[in-house]
Amino acid sequence: MARPLPGSDPLKAPGIALEAAALMGLRHLARRGAGTATRVRAGLPGGLVTRRRGRGTEPDDVRPFAEGDDVRHIDRNVTARTGSLHVRTHHEERDRAVVLVADFRPSMLVGTRRALRSVAAAEALALLGWRIVGDGGRVGLCVVAPEPAALPPAGGGRGMAALCQALARAHESALLGPPDLDPPLGPVLERARALLPAGGHLVLASALDAPGEGFAEAVAVLAERISVSLILVSDPFERAAPPGLYPYATPDGRRGTARPAKEPVRGPARARPAPEERVAPYTRFGVATLRVDSEMGPEGVAPLMERLDAVL
Repeated sequence: MARPLPGSDPLKAPGIALEAAALMGLRHLARRGAGTATRVRAGLPGGLVTRRRGRGTEPDDVRPFAEGDDVRHIDRNVTARTGSLHVRTHHEERDRAVVLVADFRPSMLVGTRRALRSVAAAEALALLGWRIVGDGGRVGLCVVAPEPAALPPAGGGRGMAALCQALARAHESALLGPPDLDPPLGPVLERARALLPAGGHLVLASALDAPGEGFAEAVAVLAERISVSLILVSDPFERAAPPGLYPYATPDGRRGTARPAKEPVRGPARARPAPEERVAPYTRFGVATLRVDSEMGPEGVAPLMERLDAVL
């Protein structure tokens, strides 16, 4: 992260502050490479996803007439212009509604390089949101923060503008809030589910630090009714901490210094599981998981959101 200038507000420094304008500016980045007929889901279960095609009411493409085509779908203009029969295909209409869940609990307000994990989570969700509304879908929001946000799914640039502003306000309240213990994530999943219509999708961006009692059970129940995806946000420090002494303070008032182990700690002595192990329990429920590193930046995260968009 950039070091704040002397005399400046550290909460306004790049990588710490979350600006609605910056999230709005991700629109064009999110749309790069969109619109392909097929998408590879590298790193996610399933292999290849194709766009659904049918005889709905939304025009899709024009192609030469073939035996078995319905004559009612002949495109008169193209047929007259080319001198040969052409038909217009249509794609299946889908009302795709997605609720994005942003974890801005105290444990997410950590970052050792480019940005806080909370900022990286918001950027990833905004990139995904822009892709969804760009394809005609609707996006809602649910935020875990001292000033929580709950927006029902809405489409277009106006819906994304409201979402970006709500993310920025909630993040500011999280930065100014007390360093309390993390509240459980289970209840927010239920609140997010209440915003979704039937057949909707839920995407949670979190580091899954202390998700709370009953979280795995809540995910399992939700995954039986709706599509659930998880963006796991991690920081370089938790994967490979540089040697040295690090001061720490806990929400209950304890302070001290700690020296990271030279080698990864195995077994029960380890304080918390590695990022990959945090998501492993949820894959058996059919939850699509994707890891985002906080130092990557939007340019590096955008292709990952294209993969996740393919499963929604």
